[in-house]
Amino acid sequence: MPRAVVVLVLVVDVVAVLTSVWTAFLLPVEGADLTHFAILLACASIAIELTRHIERRRQHERGGTVAYIDTKAVWSFAAVLVLPPVLATVMVLFTYALAWSRVKPQAQKLPYRWVFSCATVLIGTHIAVAVLSSGMSSYPGVPSGGVWQGLLDLGVVIAAATIRWAINVGLVMAAIAAAKPTVTVRELFSNFGEQMLEAGAMGLGLVAAAIVVTNPVVMPGIVIAMVALHRGILVNQYQQASRIDAKTGLSTAGWWHEFADQSLAHARDRGTTLGLLIVDLDHFKRLNDTFGHPYGDLVLKAVAQELIAEIRDEDACGRWGGEEFVIVLPDVGDRRNLRNIAQRIRRRIQSVVVDPPAHLAEAGDATFTASVGGAIYPSAGVNTLDELLLAADTALYAAKNGGRNTVRISDPDLPVTAEQPALPQRAEPPAPGA
Repeated sequence: MPRAVVVLVLVVDVVAVLTSVWTAFLLPVEGADLTHFAILLACASIAIELTRHIERRRQHERGGTVAYIDTKAVWSFAAVLVLPPVLATVMVLFTYALAWSRVKPQAQKLPYRWVFSCATVLIGTHIAVAVLSSGMSSYPGVPSGGVWQGLLDLGVVIAAATIRWAINVGLVMAAIAAAKPTVTVRELFSNFGEQMLEAGAMGLGLVAAAIVVTNPVVMPGIVIAMVALHRGILVNQYQQASRIDAKTGLSTAGWWHEFADQSLAHARDRGTTLGLLIVDLDHFKRLNDTFGHPYGDLVLKAVAQELIAEIRDEDACGRWGGEEFVIVLPDVGDRRNLRNIAQRIRRRIQSVVVDPPAHLAEAGDATFTASVGGAIYPSAGVNTLDELLLAADTALYAAKNGGRNTVRISDPDLPVTAEQPALPQRAEPPAPGA
């Protein structure tokens, strides 16, 4: 891993150990604490076992550039509220160790990642302990039964939960960003809606803490709620996965089309422009035939990363099929701006190097280029997304016929139809060296 990742991981691990030792002696452990701890431990074990197949699917489907959210916080946050800090530490360690052994597929078990994730939770846990011990009227315990004091205690609990969450997610995102310097802010926060799952886990943790102290026999209800919650999470994750192309990490054609249609409607309502580019890799079949389809997949992924690096956060790039990519650019300005973006994309792709397998290194030329066709709204005869796509596709056709590794932008003053492609004499000349 990059040095920055190694340093971050080791520092966080050391801080987690130090804070765990620091809080271990704040409060003594009593008999009732051991009883509550045993009940929470048993419920956590049952919940992890009943949901391990769902969690395994979520682990398999999740993206590598987002902070992974699970529901172990239900049990560890309940322990933070009602148990001495040393038992809260043991609860975090236990739930992570059990999930490691029961959930994670053997081929994907990377110890340093799980230790790091556990360490971030431990740091957040002990900061939460400091907040609770200084602000709650009866720590460890649940909010007071009095109205005003209860509301004040609840506010302290919410503050502790928020800090615990922020430390955990912030450190994980920092590690992802350090490991993948090209990752964008949009990618880091692409699953931010799932953070509501963490809020729900904290809320259930508060309920579990109250129940384990007052009426432990009701605790199975929390376990049942956890199983039901996990199934809902899996459905949402599958919906997210259906929007992402597995080979490239870009939007699928269907999801891109929906976004582009909405962007065109906004451009029409606001009187702004909208650009659309179609990028097609030249002679991609030759690469597949020469070096194999796994190499072709690596090329597609490398090109996708270059496209993501070039476009803005408000743009959207999708895989249109095969070796074709589509990009929609809201409020792109004029035709010259669109052409400049297309040229930068073409040059980026031309500079990409993907080494072929060692045993095929001498099989042929492994370089590749791309042709780019573009269109802009508003233009003559372009009122719908399909018409904009047709105009860009016609321009791409002209780029291919013009020698490949070049850019063509549809003329905005001439209607483009299936029978009348963009006129070659009005097309822009290839850039030097194309």
